[in-house]
Amino acid sequence: MADRRSFLKASALGAAAGLPILTACAQAEDEATAQAPDQGPAVRPVALATWIHGVDANRAAWPILESGGRALDAVEAGVKVPEADPAITSVGYGGAPDRDGRVTLDACIMDESGRCGSVAFLEHILHPISVARRVMEVTPHVMLVGQGALDFALAQGFERQDMLTEEAEANWRRWMSENGVTAPPPINAENHDTIGMLTLDRDGNLSGACTTSGAAYKYHGRVGDSPIIGAGLYVDNDVGGATATGWGEAVIRAVGCFLVVELMRQGHPPDEACRLAVERVIEKNPDWRDIQVGFIALDKRGRYGGYCIAPGFNYAAKTPDLDELIDAPSRL
Repeated sequence: MADRRSFLKASALGAAAGLPILTACAQAEDEATAQAPDQGPAVRPVALATWIHGVDANRAAWPILESGGRALDAVEAGVKVPEADPAITSVGYGGAPDRDGRVTLDACIMDESGRCGSVAFLEHILHPISVARRVMEVTPHVMLVGQGALDFALAQGFERQDMLTEEAEANWRRWMSENGVTAPPPINAENHDTIGMLTLDRDGNLSGACTTSGAAYKYHGRVGDSPIIGAGLYVDNDVGGATATGWGEAVIRAVGCFLVVELMRQGHPPDEACRLAVERVIEKNPDWRDIQVGFIALDKRGRYGGYCIAPGFNYAAKTPDLDELIDAPSRL
């Protein structure tokens, strides 16, 4: 049996032998760093939002960002635009109702410190995103739902209103007459155009928001990924943020937006992180060819990207130098 002196001698020899290996690893790391491409200065501010209605959302958020305001204020102001637009049938006022003819809304918001607020299955309120922010700021909770969320909103001074437009009601009645109460909700690219938004302000802080009226003609009581922190939205101020659009059940199964942010933490750029998250969604959903899911992501340096399952998903990006609508690359 080796005595203590022999053990120490062997340990010393082993450590000495390991020094060249450690030195070589350090040299290789230094060389890799030296050869890495220069990423250039960070871009600030940045606004990023899903779908074509993200263009107007970004422009509404821009005066706040350009003047040095908070990313949180910018995302709230941005998504309130599609929430109030009756022409957008998947968000807020004018959104398609469930199969009972009721417009139920879901939204969440998250700031640079990790605080978050959410509402789900909320009726009669024009701006669910603002209610979600109030949940974050004045309650000890993260999520309020249904009648409780409505009671809270009214107590906070939000006005009650009818969210079902004549056009949305006519479309619902037509669909019900053609399909009946037992038909599943349609799964297609036009049925889940959630507005998700991410911003990076001049101070380098990130925030995100996500709001929707959910899948058209869904079962009464259904809630998708949009108000669920980690699924429809996630922000980590040390890394970046991500938001999702598409068939919410598929996003929930992969905890999609948390996954995107964790992939960025591992060193993947935003576009690649979104692609890898889509691959995970595909793994978890055997019916993936019949659905659409897309992610967008924004990192701490102002880099951004997106990826989706099927062609047709686009997102809007705005920086001090550009204002554009981008067709996301897709798996199919």
